[in-house]
Amino acid sequence: MPETPPLPSTRLPPAILLLGPTASGKTACALTLARTLPVEIVSVDSALVYRDMNIGTAKPTAEELAACPHHLIDILSPEEAYSAARFAADARRLMGEITARGRIPLLVGGTMLYYKALREGLSELPEADPDLRREIEDAAARDGWPALHAELAGLDPDAAARLQPNDAQRIQRALEVVRLTGQPLAASYAQREPQADSHRYVAIALTPSDRAVLHARIARRFDTMLLAGFVDEVIDLRKRYRLDPKLPSMRCVGYRQALEFLDGAYDRLTFRDKGVFATRQLAKRQLTWQRNFRENWGDLVEVDCLAAGMEEQVREIVERGL
Repeated sequence: MPETPPLPSTRLPPAILLLGPTASGKTACALTLARTLPVEIVSVDSALVYRDMNIGTAKPTAEELAACPHHLIDILSPEEAYSAARFAADARRLMGEITARGRIPLLVGGTMLYYKALREGLSELPEADPDLRREIEDAAARDGWPALHAELAGLDPDAAARLQPNDAQRIQRALEVVRLTGQPLAASYAQREPQADSHRYVAIALTPSDRAVLHARIARRFDTMLLAGFVDEVIDLRKRYRLDPKLPSMRCVGYRQALEFLDGAYDRLTFRDKGVFATRQLAKRQLTWQRNFRENWGDLVEVDCLAAGMEEQVREIVERGL
C-alpha cells in the first residue's frame, strides 16, 4: 500500500525582530547575526530613513552597510515625512522579497510605533485637517499650549492626563482627533484592523539591567557625535534643505536641540546637556514600549544588553527559534 504523502507545511517563514532602546547595541548585535546567518537587515528607525543625517542618527558606517544588505535607510529627503503605516507596508513587502530570495528578514531598530504597526495594526484615526490644525496653532500662538492642554482636559480628561502642558505636537493631534470625531482619543485608538501575519517572529528585546549604565553610554555616544562633527552636519543640512523645526526629521533627538543651539537659544554646554537629556528620555519611552510589548506579545524574549556575551546569547536564541 503506498504511503500517504505528507501534508504540505503551513508553518510561516521566519523573521527576526531585534528591538531595544538607543545605545543598547542593536547594530553590533545585528551584524554579529549577519556573520553566521543569511539575513538582510530592515531598519526599524524613523531617523535612518533620511539622507545626509548620519552622525546624529548613529547611522551604520559604510563598512557596516557593506557587510550585509540593508533596507529603509537613506530613502527620503529630510524635507519629507515617513509614517508608521508606510513603514508597515514597506516592511511587509521587503520581508516577502527577502524570504523569496531564500534569506531571513532581520528587523532592527528602536522606533517602537513601527513594530506596533507591523504586528498589531494601526488605529483608524482621521486624516489631518489643515484648517482645523491652523486654527489650533493660531490659538496656541495667542493663548499658549497650556491653555490648549486645559481645553483638551475638558474634552478628554484621560488623554490630557497623559500629556505635559507644553507637549505641543501631541496636544495638537489629540485636540484635532477629538474635535473631528467627537469622541475620546482612546475610542479612536481602539478601532484597529491588524493584518494577518505573513511570517512567524523570533522577537528579542535588548533591555538594560542597570539604567545608569545605559545613561552613561548615551552620554558617551552623544559626546562622540559632537566630536565627529554633529553640529557641522546640521549646518550643512540647513544649506542643502529647507528645514523647519516642525519637520519630522528635525524632531529627531539631537537635531531639534542643535537647531536651537545654532539659533542662539543656548550655549554649547547647555546644548550638549539638553541633547543627552532628550536621548535619555527617548530611551525611557522605548523601554516603556518594550514593557507593553512584553505584556501583549507572547513570544518576546528579553536579553540584558549590558551582559557579557550578549551577542552570543542573542544568536543562540535566534537559532533555536528559526
